[in-house]
Amino acid sequence: MAGNSQRRNRRTSNKKGATVGSGGQRRKGLEGRGPTPPAEMRPGHKKSRVAAAQARKSAGRQQRPMGRGGRSASELVVGRNPVVEALRADIPATAVYVQQFIDNDDRVREALRLSTDRGVPLMEAPKAELDRMTSGLNHQGIALQIPPYEYAHPEDLVADAADRGEDALIVALDGVTDPRNLGAVVRSVAAFGGHGVVVPERRAAGMTAGAWKTSAGTAARVPVARATNLTRALEAYKKAGLTVVGLAADGDVELYDLEALDGPVVIVAGSEGKGLSRLVGETCDLLVRIPMPGGAAESLNAGVAAGVVLYEAARRRS
Repeated sequence: MAGNSQRRNRRTSNKKGATVGSGGQRRKGLEGRGPTPPAEMRPGHKKSRVAAAQARKSAGRQQRPMGRGGRSASELVVGRNPVVEALRADIPATAVYVQQFIDNDDRVREALRLSTDRGVPLMEAPKAELDRMTSGLNHQGIALQIPPYEYAHPEDLVADAADRGEDALIVALDGVTDPRNLGAVVRSVAAFGGHGVVVPERRAAGMTAGAWKTSAGTAARVPVARATNLTRALEAYKKAGLTVVGLAADGDVELYDLEALDGPVVIVAGSEGKGLSRLVGETCDLLVRIPMPGGAAESLNAGVAAGVVLYEAARRRS
């Protein structure tokens, strides 16, 4: 009945009473959301649209196969931890792609800060675009593009030594497929005054993000040359007056007796499992073994073996 105040649950006043707590929602609403993101990261901004278009264009270039003339294809490092680690290691980068509406965390914020500090462009891309660029890998909303590496020609390493008035000291890798081994060799070459590293064009590690990281920045100073055929490159070195020394566990000469290290030399290291290939081994002037009195290891990986011989070469030359 109208006006009957005895009806259950009937409000008798227009004033609101006490309500249940907000569960912290009001406090959360007052919290800051961090610094204002760059224009490229703001949905709807003109720079954001331009960045997305550039991301699509660059992604198309990234998918192209390795080019000729000593230039590799660009590479993408994907995932929050790998991207941050690559930026910390000062690995060359041409762009950082960030997913639209990405959930910000400490790693994303650090990646954006490092990119800004280094002047690396930030590109916003939709998730579907990042999925396509990374071929469906778990990119976690972020990817770093590494520019193509400019490989030297094997002859350039000898010319560089001549320009410096020094006997050439070069390391060639035969069948080494782990980029970290390549990076370690580059670092040792830099440490002991070498003039560069030669790798085969096929079935071999190249200057990827992993190699750059292991080289600890020395890859920016030590040239890496790529040979279409490693055997022919070694033969060319021999004609130029260099001694080609292969590292083998059953070598005829012990490292301490290797007088060839006093002059122009190419040190050839093979993979830890298979060692030197037959043709490369036959091309070498000498096969040298590294004495291992400990006896606990049958062989050394290419990075360690090359480092030992480079040290001996530097000791003799000093």
